[in-house]
Amino acid sequence: MMVFMVAGAARRRQGGVTLIELMVAMVLGLIVAAGIVTVFLSTSKSNRVQNQMARLQEEGRFAVTRVKDDLRMANGQYCTNSGGVAKAAAASQVYLDGLRTPKVYAKSLTSAMADVTTGFGTTSGTNTYPAEPTEPYSFPSYLSMRGYDCGKSSCSPADPNTTVSEIPAMGTDVGDRVVGTDVLTLRYVNSSRGWAIVDAGVTGTHLAVAASSPNEIQSITLAPASSSEPPVSEFASGDLAMLADCSNAQIFAVTNASGVLTPDTANNLATPAPQQPLSAPKLFDFNTDYLTVTYYVRVVDNGDGHHTGALMRRVNGGGAGGSEDELVRGVERLDFRYGVQDADGKVRYLNANDVDKATGVSCPPGEPNAITSAGCLWRAVTTIEVNLVLDGQDPLYTLTAPDLAYSYGIDGNYSPVAPSLHDITPSDQGFVDQMIRREFSAVVAVRNFNP
Repeated sequence: MMVFMVAGAARRRQGGVTLIELMVAMVLGLIVAAGIVTVFLSTSKSNRVQNQMARLQEEGRFAVTRVKDDLRMANGQYCTNSGGVAKAAAASQVYLDGLRTPKVYAKSLTSAMADVTTGFGTTSGTNTYPAEPTEPYSFPSYLSMRGYDCGKSSCSPADPNTTVSEIPAMGTDVGDRVVGTDVLTLRYVNSSRGWAIVDAGVTGTHLAVAASSPNEIQSITLAPASSSEPPVSEFASGDLAMLADCSNAQIFAVTNASGVLTPDTANNLATPAPQQPLSAPKLFDFNTDYLTVTYYVRVVDNGDGHHTGALMRRVNGGGAGGSEDELVRGVERLDFRYGVQDADGKVRYLNANDVDKATGVSCPPGEPNAITSAGCLWRAVTTIEVNLVLDGQDPLYTLTAPDLAYSYGIDGNYSPVAPSLHDITPSDQGFVDQMIRREFSAVVAVRNFNP
């Protein structure tokens, strides 16, 4: 009897859980696992959003800062960053400074420049530009700065790719220019380059005049005074010379014989004059040292089957002797507005088309030996407003409607709205809606503004 009792107790001790107990345990386990998965997914989503936001903010600040550096230098002429010879306005008797724009002696100016859409004798937008002059003239305003205001299908006052084939047309394929993004070309002297003109007897570059014609340059002998100056070999045969000081500059054709530059009578409108003594003159290679910088946005493949925009900085045509660099990705919108000071001293913000179509009536006081009033407000630009929209580059399909909303003042949307409510939508550009987007803007004072 005792044996049976012990065996029965042993069997009871070895018994497992019931089916109901097992099912309850499984349900509890699934609930806990679901909670863990939910927390993991939520944390993962939050982490991806935060990482994209941090990258977007960093790249947006970099893009704005890089563009601002060039905008500040617009129309820069060596060390001349303020007014020239003072003169009195006829009506108000207010003393105004004449424009310190270079005086051009060379017959073929635009052939030495890149990204020119407004050549002599052309019609662009509402303006017809003059034929190439037959006398020395001031460097035209519309060649110093030139913007293009672009919508969904076209740009005003002109589409830059129609004249500059290397700038792509708007489209949604890789390599196209992003639909609805502006283009801006500006020019300035790279003052870190060039050869300083020194007095006779001092090591360096010398300027010579003939005893019989002291007001005409006879020759310029290049000789780097230090390692900071370019080698003589960098002044290529056929390049134009730019002789500048802190008051003015002049551009002229030269022949180059082993670093001895002689004004080329056949290719100049007149013989250039030497700069005044003690004015710190410097000789530049106009073809390479007078920089042409063009900003636009190009469609690129992000590597995951999705497209985004890349901000491009194109220098001196991007070919031989130039460069074309991708600065930052994720750029979907790029718009410029120009603060111009007109003849009455009023500052207004205009788009590129309004700046270009202005006539001489609203222009600031004229520069010496000007050849045209076409596009005259390009030299009246005091500030430039740059506006961008950047995306997170990688689609996040878990984003909710409030996450997708963003503001863009250019479209009149000063509070966040859905992507579909903007004037130019991501779908217009070939981009997906499901990305984080943020607006960046800055107003840049043009330090070389000179009414």
